[in-house]
Amino acid sequence: MGGWQIAAIAITILLNALDGFDVMSISFAAPGIAREWGVPQNVLGWVLSMELIGMAVGSILLGGLADRIGRRPTILGCLIIMTAGMILAAQSTDVVQLSACRLLTGLGIGGMLASLSATVAEFSNARFRNLILPLMVIGYPLGAFFGGLGARELLTGGDWRNVFYLGAGLTGLCFPLAWWLMPESPGWLNAKRPANALSRINAVLSRFGLPQVADFPAAEKIVQRAGLIEIFSPALIRSTILLTLAYLTHVTAYYYFVKWIPNLVVDLGFEPSAGAAVLTNAMLGGAIGGGVLGLVALKISMRWATIIALAGAFVMLNIFGTGNPDLEWLGWIAGLTAFFSNAAAVGFYALLASAFPPQVRATGTGFAIGFGRAGAAMGPALAGTLFAEGFGMQAVSLIISTGSLLAIFAILLVRMPSERAAG
Repeated sequence: MGGWQIAAIAITILLNALDGFDVMSISFAAPGIAREWGVPQNVLGWVLSMELIGMAVGSILLGGLADRIGRRPTILGCLIIMTAGMILAAQSTDVVQLSACRLLTGLGIGGMLASLSATVAEFSNARFRNLILPLMVIGYPLGAFFGGLGARELLTGGDWRNVFYLGAGLTGLCFPLAWWLMPESPGWLNAKRPANALSRINAVLSRFGLPQVADFPAAEKIVQRAGLIEIFSPALIRSTILLTLAYLTHVTAYYYFVKWIPNLVVDLGFEPSAGAAVLTNAMLGGAIGGGVLGLVALKISMRWATIIALAGAFVMLNIFGTGNPDLEWLGWIAGLTAFFSNAAAVGFYALLASAFPPQVRATGTGFAIGFGRAGAAMGPALAGTLFAEGFGMQAVSLIISTGSLLAIFAILLVRMPSERAAG
């Protein structure tokens, strides 16, 4: 792949890192918000959930928009929505305003996330696609880690609003970069074939240093309608339902682990700062796991790489649930748990991008991710209910980790496009 092609993919990794920082921003700002406005914990919990709700809706609705009007305009539009949401969040004067702003930001992030998955799949060459898709997804934990370091510096003697201003500034700076480095996807242009599609395809190919084409490549019959109804067509409904349910059950377990780490570490008798350190280990482990999954997928299929990661996530989450009393060991266990858990989540992005044809790729990916975000909100809430009922850390981890096991069985039942063609 040439330099411009690599640069187009690199900007998608950077954009996905914004997702990670955005999630961390409200976590870092929450203590200051609670102190300044006197917000009780149950109300603050809803504020923290607003973004995940917005991301679920945005993934489904705006993911479909990317299939209709194109990847590039959708991504650029989502960047504008995210920037506006972050600025307005910093200027909020009460919980209702802040919740609305977080919902708006989540809409933009959700739509961009669905669009990025399809874009990366279509920008990559066949040889490295199974490596590049995971690299895009691990931008999330990397953005959470490095953005969190910056946020902590801003909060030292500063205002919680500075965290959102930082997010708005970073998102705004990414807009001209995306405008410059990210052309429209040739895969979308070939699938939809709008006016001047062939010349636009050749312009992208020329920029990437690839041979131009005299005519449209021979392709599957073009489906002009791209919407939710199409991903439930007889050819796709099985993959849509199975991959959506598999992703939802796994991320329910993943977000239980990520959101509850600080509280569980404190419950074990350690200081809050120790909880933050264990969470940092998890973020790094998750980033490394996503990259390793890509390397493994170069040797074996993405399906089996994801299944191995899911099995590892199930085992490690239950080991974490034993509550090792040694803080150093607990940090390593958390890192390994996130290593497998995030690797499996990365695998789902690649599987989703491969399971749907170009004309409904963003729609299908957005639908599955959107419902997965519902799982993200459900995981911590379900754990809280179980803890309140008297279940211990080990029992809760065992119950919720079964989501990763269910995901394995669902993936085994999915028929990928090559298998459907052979059948």
